[in-house]
Amino acid sequence: MSGVRRLGARWRRRRPLRTRLALAASAAVALVAVGVCAAAFFVIRYELLHQLDLSLTQSATRVIQENRGEGPQTIAGECRFLSAPACAQVVPADPAADPAASYPLPVSAPVREVAAGARAPYFSNVTRFGQSLRMLTTPFGEGRALQVALRADPVEKGVRQAAVLLAAVGGAGVLLAGALGYAVSRTGLAPVARLTSTAERIAATRDPRHRIELPPGPPGRQDEVTRLAASFNTMLGELEQSVSAQRRLVADASHELRTPLTALRTNAELLARADRLTPAQRERASGALGRQIREVTGLVNDLIELARDEEPLPLLEEVRIAELAHQTVAMARTHWPRVPFELEIGPGAAEAARPGVPARLARLLTNLLDNAAKFSPPDAPVEVGLTAYGDGLELTVRDHGPGIAAEDLPYVFDRFYRAEAARALPGSGLGLAMARQIARAHGAELTASAAPGGGALFTVVFGGEGP
Repeated sequence: MSGVRRLGARWRRRRPLRTRLALAASAAVALVAVGVCAAAFFVIRYELLHQLDLSLTQSATRVIQENRGEGPQTIAGECRFLSAPACAQVVPADPAADPAASYPLPVSAPVREVAAGARAPYFSNVTRFGQSLRMLTTPFGEGRALQVALRADPVEKGVRQAAVLLAAVGGAGVLLAGALGYAVSRTGLAPVARLTSTAERIAATRDPRHRIELPPGPPGRQDEVTRLAASFNTMLGELEQSVSAQRRLVADASHELRTPLTALRTNAELLARADRLTPAQRERASGALGRQIREVTGLVNDLIELARDEEPLPLLEEVRIAELAHQTVAMARTHWPRVPFELEIGPGAAEAARPGVPARLARLLTNLLDNAAKFSPPDAPVEVGLTAYGDGLELTVRDHGPGIAAEDLPYVFDRFYRAEAARALPGSGLGLAMARQIARAHGAELTASAAPGGGALFTVVFGGEGP
């Protein structure tokens, strides 16, 4: 038995899905067709026999009514031809009372039992005069039984004709089921075939711009296969965006790394001829080399973190945002001594905490503060505010610099994007992109807007629940 199952499983694996679906659909339709034909045959057979039994019952009733009180032993019907009116005879319970002439219909022990009242009326199939008969045996007065018979071969012929006709219909139904199964499998699996062809084309060309053609129709009334194809198209769109973003990241990174690497090489070559330089020149070249190494190291680290696509959250803990803001603002004052930083904690925000990684949240706020300080004019404050509202928490960083142009707002969080006003300032264009990635990993949303009265306003909104 296990060998048969293994053979069946191996056969299913080796056959295409279209063939298996066609066979399954054909078998299902064929089974229904054969079942309907078989049921129709038994219904027709039952009805024909039932009609014959009704005719025998009516004939017996008529004979009883016409011969009430009389005691003939044989009632002259069409016993020779066994056609209507039915051949009928009366049989006594005692064989000694039988007439001298033989009975035209067979008399058996059950017939005597019906005459004696020991058995209920019954139908039987017998053969007489070379013909098959359907016979009814029923009581006929006291101590007698009435036998009524009709030919059954017309009914048997009708049953055979019905069987042949239904067998032909069933065979045609099986052939039609095969054709319909093939058509259903071909039509139903057409989107799957297109999906497979598109997937193979993408695998061969490595181009995710291909899409599966979807049949027309309202989106809410699509079948499962069409929804699968639509989901595959959505996945291809996401893959295309990811590939494009990756290619753009590589191109931008190579562009951003070219300048500091060139400066590194220049300073390294300059230091290689240190014997020709004065001590002051060597010190300047060494300092420039150290700054450029730190810049390239920071850029590479930022690229590695951004290329992960997901912010790592190794160990979450409850972080008090107000305390974190105090620490990062204090560090920013040390790093930007010429920029005044103002921190304002609103009511209820001092004790507010959110689950997260303190170092990553500090990096988020540091990036925002560095960006604000970079654009702030001398002695113009950078304002940091923390406000609690309901279950939410809002952190804002505002500067009084030139602000963000309307055409730049949609792109400020893109990697390596730098507005025209920022191209002459230090930085790689990764700080805001990293800040948004950290915010989203902590269940927060970072947005940028133009501040009232000038400057830029960055807002981090923490929801009621953490990551």
